[in-house]
Amino acid sequence: MRRRVTLSGNKMTSREVLHTYLAKKLAFPAYYGKNLDALHDCLTERSDPLHITVTYSERLKENLGSYGDTLLQVLQDVAEENEQISLSVYAERRF
Repeated sequence: MRRRVTLSGNKMTSREVLHTYLAKKLAFPAYYGKNLDALHDCLTERSDPLHITVTYSERLKENLGSYGDTLLQVLQDVAEENEQISLSVYAERRF
Protein backbone atom coordinates (compact mmCIF):
# COMPACT_ATOMS: atom_id res chain seq x y z
CA MET A 1 0.00 0.00 0.00
CA ARG A 2 1.32 3.41 -0.98
CA ARG A 3 1.70 5.83 1.92
CA ARG A 4 0.33 9.31 1.20
CA VAL A 5 1.74 12.51 2.65
CA THR A 6 0.33 15.99 2.04
CA LEU A 7 2.66 18.95 2.42
CA SER A 8 1.04 22.38 2.72
CA GLY A 9 2.91 25.37 1.32
CA ASN A 10 1.07 27.47 3.90
CA LYS A 11 3.08 25.80 6.66
CA MET A 12 6.51 26.26 5.07
CA THR A 13 7.26 29.84 6.07
CA SER A 14 11.06 29.74 6.31
CA ARG A 15 13.86 27.33 5.47
CA GLU A 16 14.17 26.21 9.09
CA VAL A 17 10.42 25.67 9.46
CA LEU A 18 10.33 23.90 6.09
CA HIS A 19 12.96 21.32 7.00
CA THR A 20 11.51 20.66 10.46
CA TYR A 21 8.09 20.19 8.85
CA LEU A 22 9.47 17.87 6.14
CA ALA A 23 11.39 15.78 8.68
CA LYS A 24 8.24 15.26 10.73
CA LYS A 25 5.82 14.65 7.85
CA LEU A 26 8.18 12.32 5.97
CA ALA A 27 9.45 10.55 9.10
CA PHE A 28 13.11 11.28 8.40
CA PRO A 29 15.80 9.95 10.74
CA ALA A 30 17.28 12.20 13.42
CA TYR A 31 20.43 12.68 11.34
CA TYR A 32 18.49 14.41 8.51
CA GLY A 33 20.73 17.29 7.44
CA LYS A 34 17.94 19.87 7.01
CA ASN A 35 18.95 21.01 3.54
CA LEU A 36 17.83 20.21 0.00
CA ASP A 37 20.73 17.81 -0.66
CA ALA A 38 19.77 15.82 2.43
CA LEU A 39 16.12 15.86 1.35
CA HIS A 40 17.10 14.45 -2.03
CA ASP A 41 19.26 11.76 -0.42
CA CYS A 42 16.61 10.69 2.10
CA LEU A 43 13.90 10.42 -0.55
CA THR A 44 15.95 8.70 -3.25
CA GLU A 45 17.05 6.06 -0.71
CA ARG A 46 13.45 5.24 0.25
CA SER A 47 12.26 1.78 -0.70
CA ASP A 48 8.65 2.02 0.47
CA PRO A 49 5.96 3.38 -1.89
CA LEU A 50 5.16 7.01 -1.13
CA HIS A 51 2.93 9.60 -2.79
CA ILE A 52 3.70 13.22 -1.91
CA THR A 53 1.07 15.88 -2.53
CA VAL A 54 2.12 19.51 -2.27
CA THR A 55 -0.75 21.95 -1.80
CA TYR A 56 -0.55 25.74 -1.90
CA SER A 57 2.64 25.66 -3.95
CA GLU A 58 2.14 29.32 -4.90
CA ARG A 59 2.15 30.25 -1.20
CA LEU A 60 5.30 28.17 -0.74
CA LYS A 61 6.98 30.20 -3.49
CA GLU A 62 5.76 33.46 -1.92
CA ASN A 63 7.18 32.42 1.45
CA LEU A 64 10.52 31.06 0.25
CA GLY A 65 11.16 32.63 -3.15
CA SER A 66 13.62 30.73 -5.32
CA TYR A 67 14.24 28.24 -2.50
CA GLY A 68 10.60 27.17 -2.84
CA ASP A 69 11.08 26.67 -6.59
CA THR A 70 14.19 24.62 -5.92
CA LEU A 71 12.37 22.51 -3.33
CA LEU A 72 9.67 21.67 -5.87
CA GLN A 73 12.34 20.79 -8.43
CA VAL A 74 14.08 18.48 -5.93
CA LEU A 75 10.77 16.71 -5.27
CA GLN A 76 10.18 16.35 -9.03
CA ASP A 77 13.71 15.00 -9.54
CA VAL A 78 13.22 12.47 -6.74
CA ALA A 79 9.93 11.29 -8.28
CA GLU A 80 11.75 10.74 -11.58
CA GLU A 81 14.73 8.98 -9.98
CA ASN A 82 12.93 6.73 -7.48
CA GLU A 83 10.04 4.67 -8.85
CA GLN A 84 8.68 4.28 -5.32
CA ILE A 85 8.00 8.03 -5.06
CA SER A 86 5.20 9.85 -6.88
CA LEU A 87 4.31 13.53 -6.70
CA SER A 88 1.33 15.83 -7.23
CA VAL A 89 1.61 19.62 -6.93
CA TYR A 90 -1.34 21.98 -6.65
CA ALA A 91 -1.10 25.77 -6.80
CA GLU A 92 -3.78 26.15 -4.16
CA ARG A 93 -5.53 23.28 -2.47
CA ARG A 94 -6.00 19.73 -3.62
CA PHE A 95 -9.00 19.26 -5.86
